[in-house]
Amino acid sequence: MFNDRPLTRRQSIAAVTALLVTLGPGAGQALAQGTYPDKAVTFVNTFPPGGPSDILARSIASVLDTTLKQHFIVENKPGAAGNIGADYVAKSRPDGYTVLFGIGTTFTVNPHLYKSIPFKASDFKPVMILATSGLLVGVNPTTGIKSMSELVARAKTKTLNFSSGGNGSPGHLEVALFNELTKDKLVHIPFKGNSPAVSAVVSGEVDGGVLATPGMLPFVKAGKITALAVTSRQRSKLAPDIPTVAELGYEALQQEVLYVAMVPAATPEPVVQVLQQAFADALARPDMRKHMGVLDLQFDGATGAAAEKRLAQDSERFGHIIQTTGMKLG
Repeated sequence: MFNDRPLTRRQSIAAVTALLVTLGPGAGQALAQGTYPDKAVTFVNTFPPGGPSDILARSIASVLDTTLKQHFIVENKPGAAGNIGADYVAKSRPDGYTVLFGIGTTFTVNPHLYKSIPFKASDFKPVMILATSGLLVGVNPTTGIKSMSELVARAKTKTLNFSSGGNGSPGHLEVALFNELTKDKLVHIPFKGNSPAVSAVVSGEVDGGVLATPGMLPFVKAGKITALAVTSRQRSKLAPDIPTVAELGYEALQQEVLYVAMVPAATPEPVVQVLQQAFADALARPDMRKHMGVLDLQFDGATGAAAEKRLAQDSERFGHIIQTTGMKLG
């Protein structure tokens, strides 16, 4: 465990220096000079370029290039709902020079959903839950559904197809949460990413979808998608007129996507604390907050035990849903 309050950079450097005495000459490259970082750092993003986690990683890297006076590189290793990138980071040297950027479901959903994965959640420790975002529940207007209560009622009499950004995605989990709550069946239709899943709702290929708000909102404003609710704890700043599921009486459908930065579990805590402070400083900048708002991201900032507890709670919740619905992949 490490403290929820990050050290200052000066305190962190002093702590790293003290740690050198304890660890001796085998401490690794991250501590070799008594400072961190003293060379380029790679952020491994577990999704393709252009998505929220990728944009967030690149935005933070751009700031840290200046504040930490080293080069921060973003390398995309997408595939298998984050498993490929996570496996790469799990097997990397635990020195702080390889940091995973992704979403919490890689650690809270994938271990339950896949028959086998090449890493364990315990192979990592969180640097920070950087941000959260909700999903938007929307339907094609031709369905005639205009509210969550109407969606629930329709699902009792007719099968409805709902798209998501892929198997194991937060949208997939939201469909499972709906079916667990109502004992009715929305049929999950996975697509390869948010964009084609939104297009399927607009075209009427599917009845509705549970997808990232920024991708849905232009079509909501154009009247091509009817927005029913957002799954976050608070209303989206991008669409403050759309109610949350909890407001409508469906608190069990509440779900937030956690955007996380993780490192191998053996990474020294003083190194983690340098990253924590650097991330907190970067995400406190007004320009970064504005940029995050465009992506429908809310700053979170949980570290240490608080971050571990959130991830453990999600893992328990989604593990139950996956077990009871029989969801499995590969």
